[in-house]
Amino acid sequence: MPNVSVLIPLALPGPYDYAVPADMQLEEGAIVRVPLGPRQVHGVVWGPGLADATDADLARKIKPIIALCDVPPLTEELRGFVDWVANYVMARPGAVLRQVMRVPAAFEPPKPLIVYTAGDKPDKMTAARTRIYDALAERGAMASAELARVAGVSASVVKTLIAGGHLTAREMAGDKHFPMPDAQYRRLDLSKAQADVAQALSAAVKTAQFTTHLLDGVTGAGKTEVYFEAIAQALESGKKALILLPEIALTTQFLDRFEARFGCEPALWHSGLSPAERRRTWREIAEDRVQVLVGARSALFLPWRNIGVIIVDEEHDGGFKQEDGVIYNARDMAVVRGQLADCPVILSTATPSLESYVNAQEGRYVAHRLTARHGAAQLPEIELVDMRTDPPPRGNWLVPQMVERVGAAIERGEQALLFLNRRGYAPLTLCRACGHRYACPDCDAWMVEHRFRKQLQCHHCGHMEGVPESCHGCGEADKLAACGPGVERITEEIIGHFPDARTLVLSSDMGGVAAMREAIARISAGDADIIVGTQIVAKGHDFPNLSFVGVVDADLGLGNGDLRAGERTYQLLSQVAGRSGRRADKPGFAMLQSHMPDHPVLQALAAGAREQFFEREIAARQMAQMPPFGRLAALIISATNPDEGLAFVRQLSARIPAHAQVRVLGPAPAPIARIRNRYRYRFLLKAERQAPLQGFISQWLNDVKPRGSVRLSVDIDPYNFL
Repeated sequence: MPNVSVLIPLALPGPYDYAVPADMQLEEGAIVRVPLGPRQVHGVVWGPGLADATDADLARKIKPIIALCDVPPLTEELRGFVDWVANYVMARPGAVLRQVMRVPAAFEPPKPLIVYTAGDKPDKMTAARTRIYDALAERGAMASAELARVAGVSASVVKTLIAGGHLTAREMAGDKHFPMPDAQYRRLDLSKAQADVAQALSAAVKTAQFTTHLLDGVTGAGKTEVYFEAIAQALESGKKALILLPEIALTTQFLDRFEARFGCEPALWHSGLSPAERRRTWREIAEDRVQVLVGARSALFLPWRNIGVIIVDEEHDGGFKQEDGVIYNARDMAVVRGQLADCPVILSTATPSLESYVNAQEGRYVAHRLTARHGAAQLPEIELVDMRTDPPPRGNWLVPQMVERVGAAIERGEQALLFLNRRGYAPLTLCRACGHRYACPDCDAWMVEHRFRKQLQCHHCGHMEGVPESCHGCGEADKLAACGPGVERITEEIIGHFPDARTLVLSSDMGGVAAMREAIARISAGDADIIVGTQIVAKGHDFPNLSFVGVVDADLGLGNGDLRAGERTYQLLSQVAGRSGRRADKPGFAMLQSHMPDHPVLQALAAGAREQFFEREIAARQMAQMPPFGRLAALIISATNPDEGLAFVRQLSARIPAHAQVRVLGPAPAPIARIRNRYRYRFLLKAERQAPLQGFISQWLNDVKPRGSVRLSVDIDPYNFL
């Protein structure tokens, strides 16, 4: 009986050998069910077995495969991608394979689906019931859950119509297929600059060869409409398109624009999908029936076939870096996936990452630049306010001229945005009597007050507790003071100035994806006068009536000593300011409050001197041989027992290999030394650009095994230094 090597989606040392039953026909990539100890697990046939099946004693020890799953095998391209990612980020291949196989329900044929069509209408037709019948008329038969979602009603409304016999049930074999986007549905009116770039990108897709393109256009330049033409070319070529977004849960506007161009919504992939939706989407992709998908970073690991183009929108965004489990940067891995698939990759942004900017400068990426906004709209004017000489009134956080600008926008019937990248009401709560500060019991971090819901919360581990009536330190009542502003405190202040204005908070704390989408829809429809938001407002939204942006604390990201502090601040504030003035009849204006307005980052922003900013950053990085001119990696050690952690750190310190191209800094406690009651230590590796960094780490960690509560993780190309 022959045997094969099966990779199991667990962090195991490697594939295991299994015997192939005589009546089973297998090919590489097949998904199978195999025994692992006392349980059964899924795995993937990775290649021929390593063991000699002619050895009778050995053959008896090899367990047979239990079953072949009725699902298309994983392609050689996808298996190569799993191996490449595992080697690069120094993770076990099975742990990377787990990114592919997170939906085991999809490995079996779909069960028959009960769908509903419109029957006789009830005598009493409410607005919700009308939306249900309209949805069925537009889209045809749907399952009850899908019908409720599409119609925007609760499940109980659908159930009531079913129980009353007003919806007719029928059985559908298998999954309902996703609609087919039409490349010719509605061609867009592009400017000459847009059309030239669109033609170049479409030609790259038509050539069907790997290239990486940096689509670099100012905010409001119409980059999305440009890469839509590359998607259209992929569809006309019979190929698929994958679009990665950093905040897939907030894509209402994007989906509307896609539907207007292609006649239907794309498939979606993100953590907010139900298990049934994830199963259906995974299976449909495996069976090559999804034409276009918009997804979060994990969409790279779906079982794609015949990809024609991969697009990474907002390529600079830190949300593409996965920081736990398998640590990887989806932007960089998208380039690898495109190379393996032999298709072009488009990185789209208004504020390129320094890595992508340098890659374009040096010719590794093809650069496409859009320097003007679409139509007659102009980029916003930016003004800096020096808080040292012009502070706000005592007890306030907004300078008078910013409040005046907000009022002027409201009087014109336009919208104003106040931006502060700090959630909650205040970042610190202390007692005025004894000085007690409220810290997280599980982390070395202060608790953030959320006054709207009367809670203190740790933003590192999620620990929550109610705001106390008296001090935990001295017992005094009514002595707790909120220190510093968060978006809730700014909201409280601006409502005091404009009590009749419609003020809306846009933050990740506001109650889930549905609430966020509803808020964005309200802003887009003009149902809000003042928006107070965190960085989530900078994620590519198009608010046509927004004319003024006020940044409450432009210095917030500049003082943390992070390698990318200047770059991130420039990107974030450029994106935020770029939300204003996106229509020609509503010129934009941005005001930035700062205690260090002479800082080069802020000066570059105010002057619109983007290229000078990049050249300054490049010179500093080049001098220090920091990325992209050198390489970094981090080893993070954590333990619930600090003595165990320190002992392991000392063991690693004594084993550091000597290498002329690699320098090891540390060990040192992490800047936030304890998170979730785990004590954390870091080594930082700094290497020359061509240094064999992974080989150095492999040599260092060879035969080293964390024990007890100790965990060790490797972060290649780190973005987070906390």
